[in-house]
Amino acid sequence: MTVNASSVHPGYDVLVLGAGIVGTSTALHLQQRGQSVCLVDWQIPGAGTSFGNAGLIERASVVPYSFPQSPLALLRYAANRQTDVHFQWRALPAMAGWLWRYWRESAPGPLEHAAQDMLPLIERCVTEHDALIQAAGLQHLVRAAGWIDIYREPAAFAAAAADARALASRYGLQADVLAGAALAAREPAFLPQAQMAGGIHWQDPWTVRAPGQLVQGYAELFCRRGGALVHTDARSLRPHQDGGWQLPTPNGVLHAAQAVIALGPDAPELYRSLGYELPLAHKRGYHLHFQTGPDTPPPEHPLCDSRAGFVIAPMEQGVRLTTGVELALPDAPPNRIQLERAERIVRQYWPLGQAIEAEPWMGRRPCTPDMRPIISAAPRHQGLWFNFGHAHHGLTLGPASGRLLAEMMTGEQPFTNPAPYSAHRFL
Repeated sequence: MTVNASSVHPGYDVLVLGAGIVGTSTALHLQQRGQSVCLVDWQIPGAGTSFGNAGLIERASVVPYSFPQSPLALLRYAANRQTDVHFQWRALPAMAGWLWRYWRESAPGPLEHAAQDMLPLIERCVTEHDALIQAAGLQHLVRAAGWIDIYREPAAFAAAAADARALASRYGLQADVLAGAALAAREPAFLPQAQMAGGIHWQDPWTVRAPGQLVQGYAELFCRRGGALVHTDARSLRPHQDGGWQLPTPNGVLHAAQAVIALGPDAPELYRSLGYELPLAHKRGYHLHFQTGPDTPPPEHPLCDSRAGFVIAPMEQGVRLTTGVELALPDAPPNRIQLERAERIVRQYWPLGQAIEAEPWMGRRPCTPDMRPIISAAPRHQGLWFNFGHAHHGLTLGPASGRLLAEMMTGEQPFTNPAPYSAHRFL
């Protein structure tokens, strides 16, 4: 993708900093409301955190990813031998305060409040994506067939089946409970020796075969509609002495009355320079692609191994194996241990081909301890806005949160109460 140089000029209504799914969606929604917008990122759109996920528009994820509460689970994770969560020991002191608050917010009462606060965004995730998909002509990248949570242990499957029926009934979701043979019928490429207890097929979510391309397509739609895309480092944003905001670039200074920080995991460097301390931590994740062929077919649906916390998903590049959560210091080198553990498990029940890349991709999920994003006016600066902290659901929630912020910025009636996402809750 190239810069839309024909529409670049010094002055705009809004600078949107960050061209991932959240920033690009925000730019599109502001543009639809008559704002002149410049989208800024040093990378091509969708090349950061938005690129490396499992490709789920997760309509069924009505309960946020929480911190384990049971003592047995905590003891199991403390050994640091699990596949779904791995931590760097020397990172724990720096993250202790954030982890403590995350654990407290994951207790049943606070978690229920978080789920209810997130529900309006989750409920709109598919419809908001669909409007952009149709406008951008990206239907070939998306499939409305859901994903499958798979279980290897009968007891775990029985408990999950009961939970799935309860969630489906409460929230109006479609979930097929697939005991052994039914799971094999829906995904016939499981290895003959695989001993799968069953699976839950969540049918409401949509899946994306190339998340990075989806974001690029949204950015191209933004440019076709007259928006400007500038490749430069967005972290040098500063208030202008006469009001508004300015951003120096190699080709001159950009000016705008308003600015949106939508830089995902890179947001802290900028908002800290402006005097804000917000509890945004990074959960690192990895992916690696594997070849497909007659003897190594991709799954029909993304498959999530519930116990090990990884996903194998059909992508344009091959079968994508994504990991769970790694907690590490920002400068820690990549660690393949979760991918290696996940690959050994997958090969017990799925005909995985050879790895395509020599080195895995690594990304960072920006997470708040209360499991809600920050979609808000900046408390101490006129014309500055925040839209980040979407944790595991950036791809899912980008268009819905972009719409909500655009409505707030332009004085339109928001489709839901934005108070739960305010930055004020941390200040």
